[in-house]
Amino acid sequence: MLKFANLSLRRGTRLLFEEASFTVHPGQKVGVTGANGTGKSSLFSLIRHELHADAGDFSLPQKWVIAHVAQETPAVDRLAIDYVMDGDAELRMIQARLATAEQSDDGHRVAELHAQLEVIGGYNARSRAARLMRGLGFKPNQEDMPVQQFSGGWRMRLNLAQALMCRSDLLLLDEPTNHLDLDAVIWLEEWLCRYPGTLLLISHDRDFLDAVVTQIAHLEQHGVQLYSGNYSDFELIRAQRLANQRASYEKQQREVAHLHSYIDRFRAKATKARQAQSRIKALERMEQIAPAHVDSPFHFDFKPPEKAPNPLLRLEDAGVGYGQTRILEGVNLGLRPGDRIGLLGPNGAGKSTLIKLLSGELSLLAGKRLPAAELKIGYFAQHQLEQLRPDDSPLDHVQRLAPKASEQSLRSFIGGFGFIGDRALEPVAPLSGGEKARLVLALLVFQRPNLLLLDEPTNHLDLEMRHALSLALQGFEGAMVIVSHDRHLLRTTTDQLLLVSGGQVDEFAGALDDYPAWLAENRNAAEVKVEAAAGDNSAAARRERKQLEAENRRLLQPLRKKLKALEQELDRLGQQQQTLEQQLAEPEIYTNEQKDKLKRMLAEKAEVDRLLAQTEESWLEAGEAVDAAEQNLERFRGC
Repeated sequence: MLKFANLSLRRGTRLLFEEASFTVHPGQKVGVTGANGTGKSSLFSLIRHELHADAGDFSLPQKWVIAHVAQETPAVDRLAIDYVMDGDAELRMIQARLATAEQSDDGHRVAELHAQLEVIGGYNARSRAARLMRGLGFKPNQEDMPVQQFSGGWRMRLNLAQALMCRSDLLLLDEPTNHLDLDAVIWLEEWLCRYPGTLLLISHDRDFLDAVVTQIAHLEQHGVQLYSGNYSDFELIRAQRLANQRASYEKQQREVAHLHSYIDRFRAKATKARQAQSRIKALERMEQIAPAHVDSPFHFDFKPPEKAPNPLLRLEDAGVGYGQTRILEGVNLGLRPGDRIGLLGPNGAGKSTLIKLLSGELSLLAGKRLPAAELKIGYFAQHQLEQLRPDDSPLDHVQRLAPKASEQSLRSFIGGFGFIGDRALEPVAPLSGGEKARLVLALLVFQRPNLLLLDEPTNHLDLEMRHALSLALQGFEGAMVIVSHDRHLLRTTTDQLLLVSGGQVDEFAGALDDYPAWLAENRNAAEVKVEAAAGDNSAAARRERKQLEAENRRLLQPLRKKLKALEQELDRLGQQQQTLEQQLAEPEIYTNEQKDKLKRMLAEKAEVDRLLAQTEESWLEAGEAVDAAEQNLERFRGC
């Protein structure tokens, strides 16, 4: 067991927690929650003996094997599947000893080591690694690609697969869903539910926590409190406790009344569609737990759009892709004020491509895109974080949008996004990913759009900010289209789901909770198709299929070459960005003597950030083109 007794921990002069006492028993799955900066990641560092307690004691069984996800991935030429298998340290140790014994021609030792391999399941280790990679979204042909050919996000998936490969007694996961799409999140959720060891999980995804954990360790006010149940159970208990604190009673009642009025309005116009009914239930639950978020530092809302044309935007028989490769075709979609649409679909199917088409970032290959004259789009995507001006403050960014507004009104506005006091005046360059995401959302909200296009808006956001965003979206009067792996956000903000799959965009008939079953059925259908293709003994069909495969392989070659070149450029720019960030983190660079050097470095970092965002966008486009071409190849193979 993990035993914490009167534990106190500081980082520098800042106290994280003191006199914390709790016990985690073998096999328990514990969600670690709390606001950013309360010490969640530091707690993991303590468990891994990277930090030591300032007071008190911590102990765990000496023989326990601990697995965690590495934060850095070296740009090595090691094959991806071998890199994943490296997570099983005992396997690699036995294999090394076996190679030595075979070189020494020690038959007895060789037999012993083969027996050890049998005991630990070493002979099926490669297939186990392949299943992990497949579950996390990798394709079979990527198993034998060098690690250095993957982008940063996919390398993080490799790190996660490596951690899951370890036959651990204790698994520490810090925000494992950040780089995953919804399909991979659902797979990981199922995998962790079957995991036999002890799990400590930091996550800002409440649906993910609810499905996996059975206890919550909540960090707040320099303490750690252990609660039984999942995250929803914890929220209810905390809401009841806070409701008894009279000082915040009136504020709680305003939050509850606001939600209650919205639920009544939505219920009056909601259809009987399952997703709409699912949303009503989620909103009723939000009303119950409103007091648990009364002390949130984030409070903002969307002002009504200045214009609300109807329809806002129409797509007619639209086709879109990259180069001559079609990703989507025959798309017919109309968006009107009040529409709440969530996009579902496998990785690489074209969800982000559809968002880019709606935003106008991608041109049509066929059909029509018909925007209203008064359409005003608010588009959130991860690459926009790098388009912030690194040497400007959050206040500077908002002032650029409203130069005549008073400073006090602008400071009040960005204060709702957590930029309070001096934080509003500090440069953007050192901000975390979550803080930059909050600033981009603030700029988007400030401009009063009538169409919101949100592509993974919750990446890097903590639970309180996600809750505030969900609340704000309830009152948004325009139309919204969202891609997110956060099912709670989808459930509470959308009442229509569209499925992007196989080059088509169609309505998803069920509710969000039906999507995992669709995924399983889709996987089974694909396997049946592969088996049917394997059983085709027609010589003519085989010849035709080989011709089609050869032609598609020829078309794939330049796409893959372009993708590889972009990956190499991403690596180069990423290393350059990391070097600059390390230099900008040094306190002495901000002295008066270094002012000119600081300006040069900020300008250089701004240019690197711009190039990195531009290159990553091109890499994503090239990746989707390769995915589409490979899917075409698979379809021909299945003919």
